[in-house]
Amino acid sequence: MNNGDILMGVNLSKKYSNLEVVKDVSLNVKEGEFVSLVGKSGCGKTTLLSLLSGLEKPTKGQVTLNSKDITGATEEELALFRREYVGFIFQSFNLIPTLSAWENVALPLFPIKMSNDQRRKRAIELLEQMEMGPRIEHLPAALSGGEKQRVAIARALANHPKIVFADEPTGNLDSATGDAIMAILSELHKKQGMTMLMVTHEPELAKTADRVIRMQDGEVMK
Repeated sequence: MNNGDILMGVNLSKKYSNLEVVKDVSLNVKEGEFVSLVGKSGCGKTTLLSLLSGLEKPTKGQVTLNSKDITGATEEELALFRREYVGFIFQSFNLIPTLSAWENVALPLFPIKMSNDQRRKRAIELLEQMEMGPRIEHLPAALSGGEKQRVAIARALANHPKIVFADEPTGNLDSATGDAIMAILSELHKKQGMTMLMVTHEPELAKTADRVIRMQDGEVMK
């Protein structure tokens, strides 16, 4: 990896049957950088995010994350690696409906050697950071879309990740709520030095990032 790069994808391709969704893509993300991957729906950006984060394996190419080549890792090794180094924010929130806000945030901490009190303390600290202190005991069904995404962001930060992957984090929100969520992500980057790779189809949101990478038909536009 180049000096300062926390993530590097080299000549990545992904095929499903005869359909090539990602075509020979190379990109890097430096530690502390906020990179936005932008393009129309169906251009392959979410698939590329899945390859770079270890959620899917490339048909061809190599992914190096936090100085580790994860391309040939087993599913068990990838799960452990993601748990220790990666945070995820999804468009659909992916909260467990039967768990309270703080329990959802604490979920990634259960495989780690911590007491339940320590897990709860960490979860509540993060929710308070997201201005969700009064809602810590609420189930997801009792939360608005913006509140659910704040819980999801807190959960993504629970394990002190090296990098956060955000897939259309404002996609299910109205514009005002989406702007508020983007403000949170921008503040995390600027004040805490959080490294982020965000997928979005909205060019205006992409401009929040330090660097914008554009995709079209499975390729990165030069």
